[in-house]
Amino acid sequence: MTMQSLLCTEESAPRNGHAVLEAFIDAVSWDEAIGQITQWGAARESRYVSICNVHSVVTTTRDVEFKIAVNNADMATPDGAPIAWALRRLGYPSQERINGPDLMMKYLAEAERLDQVVFFYGSTEATLAKLRVALAKQFPLLRIGGTYSPPFRPLTREEDEKVVDMINASGANVVFVGLGCPKQEKWMYDHRGRIHAVMIGVGAAFDYHAGVIKRAPLWWQHNGLEWLYRLGTEPRRLFMRYMVTNTLFAVGFVRQFVLAKLPVGDM
Repeated sequence: MTMQSLLCTEESAPRNGHAVLEAFIDAVSWDEAIGQITQWGAARESRYVSICNVHSVVTTTRDVEFKIAVNNADMATPDGAPIAWALRRLGYPSQERINGPDLMMKYLAEAERLDQVVFFYGSTEATLAKLRVALAKQFPLLRIGGTYSPPFRPLTREEDEKVVDMINASGANVVFVGLGCPKQEKWMYDHRGRIHAVMIGVGAAFDYHAGVIKRAPLWWQHNGLEWLYRLGTEPRRLFMRYMVTNTLFAVGFVRQFVLAKLPVGDM
């Protein structure tokens, strides 16, 4: 059975995209991504979206639970210039980078226009408070159903049930999840079917839009160098992560690309 067939269910059409290392990534435009999320959200369908950068894709080769979560997402977008570049080399020449912080803001503009309700799960109380203030300035008519900062420990079953009930009672159409990789993908996988909304894992987007972390200038973003800017701001924390994962990605993708070009009898 192929990865594509594993991703098909009775409720959904086959997804258009390709595996990058061991993560299936959708070939999708900005308009298609936002349009699909707003459509699912309007129906309050229990779905989730994984936004995959190099770290995410490499992690699928080392963490089976995370791999299952990513490959069972209803949509997995190519965050990070190398992932978009990989899809272009694999047959989708017009693929853009669909990253978390921008996806969040583009959807929020639509949510305000369509009167959809959003919920924010993750980060700290202080960051969520700053995020509310920042979003109120940019989207004054946006309906925020609620926010929740989980403790730095696993929730008990009773606590988790209360959070699920709170989110569902808020009427949220979309829930943004800011727990970081791989925790947020596993959380969304575990809560599909229980939370009646579209869950989107956006990593550090709460911190960026709350003004807690400064995002790279547009030139760096547009030229695929946002990771380098982040490395310069947090070298001790990110050096090993970027150096190791970027190397593993480069080696793994070259191998995947070469094998894909070989005749079947030579593989």
